[in-house]
Amino acid sequence: MTRPGLDQETRTAAARSLFDAYTTGKPVQPLTSTYDGLTLEDAYAIQLLQISWFAEAGRTVRGHKVGLTSAAMQRLLGVDQPDYGHLLEDFFYLEHEPIPADRFIQPRIEPEIAFVLKRPLRGPGVTAHEALAAVDFVLPALEIVDSRIEDWKIGLLDTIADNASSGALVLGSTPTAISDVDLRLAGAVMTRNGSVVGTGAGGAVLGSPLRTLVWLANTVGARGVTLEEGHVVLPGAVCAMVPVAPGDTVTATFAGLGSVTARFDSSREETA
Repeated sequence: MTRPGLDQETRTAAARSLFDAYTTGKPVQPLTSTYDGLTLEDAYAIQLLQISWFAEAGRTVRGHKVGLTSAAMQRLLGVDQPDYGHLLEDFFYLEHEPIPADRFIQPRIEPEIAFVLKRPLRGPGVTAHEALAAVDFVLPALEIVDSRIEDWKIGLLDTIADNASSGALVLGSTPTAISDVDLRLAGAVMTRNGSVVGTGAGGAVLGSPLRTLVWLANTVGARGVTLEEGHVVLPGAVCAMVPVAPGDTVTATFAGLGSVTARFDSSREETA
């Protein structure tokens, strides 16, 4: 009987197509329509191949992100659990630092409540109280999501293979102890160029962002990965993502957490 899924050569070819898109700026067709028999294990293997190539180039992992944490997105893609990706060190931008818009292919942005860890979390078997004890503080955050899949025509396996559609992130400057805020009730308003483009609350993230942290620790732990001390975890968006373009300024303001602003460079580099 033929083993389901892709062979290693095909996995590598799929990973290379996504990896090359970062450099060329040209998205690829959905993997699910290109590679028959693509499985969940294939998708994560394709993601990890790209992360290994980034590591070989000297880039380091500084955290993880979780996607598909809202009931609406799960219904849209026909799934019943989130997915995850890796945050590399050069994904992090300072508040108000101009972000080069031409780094991305088709960027969108969403507000999140970021966890910063003070001790490692190693699953499986991590409980809610263990996850709470591992959090140093939380920060308001804006995640810039991007897709190397053409026109965002993604299914679950496409976005997993594409590092959970990771792009970049901006962390706010106001750390808050997790005991000082009810993450479920922390409301947020996101504006783009002064106009409100989204509202939500922490409860939109699997009922509580803490639940996402527990899920991530246990899910990656089953794959032999530890969430490391000092790493950042983005647990999922509190409202829908919106497109961004050169010159845009986006601010997310969270009740009890402060605000965070991302500013996109209005210029584009000339290509040779």
